[in-house]
Amino acid sequence: MMKKVMTALLAVGALVTLAACGGNSNDNNSSGSGSSNEKVTLKFQSLAFQKSTVAATKKIVDDWNAANPNIQVEYVQGSWDSVHDQLVTQFQGGTAPDIIHDESADITGFINQGYLADLSPYLSQQTKDAVSQGVWDTTSKDGKIYGAPTLLQSYVVFGNTALLKAAGVNATGDSLSWDDFAADAKKLTKPGKFGLGWGLKSPTATMLNLGLNFDAKYFEGSGQDAKATVGDAELEVPKRIHAMAYDDKSIDPTSLTLGGTDVLPGFYAGKYAMIVAGNYVAQQILSEAPKGFQWEVLPPLKGTSTKQAANPQTLSVPAEGKHIEQSAKFIDFFMKAENLAAVGQGDQLIPSTQAARDAIQKATGGKNGWQQTLASGTELTKAPFQSVDNYPKWKDQIATPAFQEFLANKTDLATLGKKLSDGWGQVNN
Repeated sequence: MMKKVMTALLAVGALVTLAACGGNSNDNNSSGSGSSNEKVTLKFQSLAFQKSTVAATKKIVDDWNAANPNIQVEYVQGSWDSVHDQLVTQFQGGTAPDIIHDESADITGFINQGYLADLSPYLSQQTKDAVSQGVWDTTSKDGKIYGAPTLLQSYVVFGNTALLKAAGVNATGDSLSWDDFAADAKKLTKPGKFGLGWGLKSPTATMLNLGLNFDAKYFEGSGQDAKATVGDAELEVPKRIHAMAYDDKSIDPTSLTLGGTDVLPGFYAGKYAMIVAGNYVAQQILSEAPKGFQWEVLPPLKGTSTKQAANPQTLSVPAEGKHIEQSAKFIDFFMKAENLAAVGQGDQLIPSTQAARDAIQKATGGKNGWQQTLASGTELTKAPFQSVDNYPKWKDQIATPAFQEFLANKTDLATLGKKLSDGWGQVNN
């Protein structure tokens, strides 16, 4: 997450008066217990990891529990690092939590394997109408909904305001072309300092998401029938990053081996004038940057478009869950605008509904990068890799090491393309 962020969930104020949010015939059931008066306890495994978001998520759970005595929700802490393998084991053993927090790219395989419940009959029309169809497409199959999309991440450019001003770099407008971005990075590169630091230790998600800037597909088809397709469009982003690192020398090559947030100390210290990261990193900057450090978010990067993959965080329910209807009611509650806004603001991620985005814009006035962050979410769309069952396996076993070798200048572009393409046949069997 998106990593991962990859991620997030936040709270609202006291909502004791909240009505149950189910979208079916039991909408007006004040207990929120659905068609049954049975008292149940649902396990909700959250992957929220930032302190503010964990607290906010627990607040949502508390608010729900206060208003719904017959449907109690138990918060369970999970981890983005292990959720896929954990869910594989839990689905096979019948021990998956009642409400699952994950991301759309990861649940695709689970959908195709029949592990997730169709939430279409249970989610409220209000929830269905609040999210754009393009985002619902990332969690749906054959018209059935298998996950409620909550928060989205885009990749944005963070700038050290003082260094940008000193170099006369003024990135404004609706978008920033990759050509201008590279020119700015070169302009900002000084002896001992780099225009850009980019933590690409885990590069695959970044490459595939930003690849949509140039209409990169990487896959054609869906499920296990998908075919890998790696051509000029797919190699455009890695080619540009490599050129900035080894031709222009405007990216610190050592930063390419770091984790996404490991570049932050160098960013604060002025070693890098800019960094590229998921917009959730803004929360970390806000909480830990040295006093007086001035930063900003630049306009969305643009190739042939500013498109990026919409890989939302999701809330799903196991197909074999005993309380699908009650679980869906909690998901409906979680999807309320004030809840998504609170969670999104806590994690600096983009809510899936316009009402929640409007709430954040109003609450923040667009400060702390929110104006550009929200703008970067306008063209998030489903990417081909999100329909491919074995994408997680290809990412871990093939794409990540191949991209790492290329970014370390150990292989050339043609070799990268061949590894990405041929490797699909190795893992998709």
